Amino acid sequence: MIKYTTQFLLKLEEMITESDYTLRYEKGNFKAGYCVLKDQKIMIVNKFFTTEGKINALLDILKGVTLDPAKFSEKSLKLHEELTQQQQQQQQSPAA
Repeated sequence: MIKYTTQFLLKLEEMITESDYTLRYEKGNFKAGYCVLKDQKIMIVNKFFTTEGKINALLDILKGVTLDPAKFSEKSLKLHEELTQQQQQQQQSPAA
């Protein structure tokens, strides 16, 4: 389901933009490559990451935050549901 393309990255960014969170790409010394300021609802991702790195960082962030899908467009709502469903499947399947 996850496609490491610029188009998929744009869909993730659009979904985050429609939520209460602000997404920023900045240089920084983040151990995980990203930082989340939950009180201020800001997601900061290393701007030097490749497209694949940015997607992986955003997916990691989305596992740890709760977005309000009430504000989403139909396209973003569908993506959010797919990601949530995929997360639940990963949690249910035993580690290999």
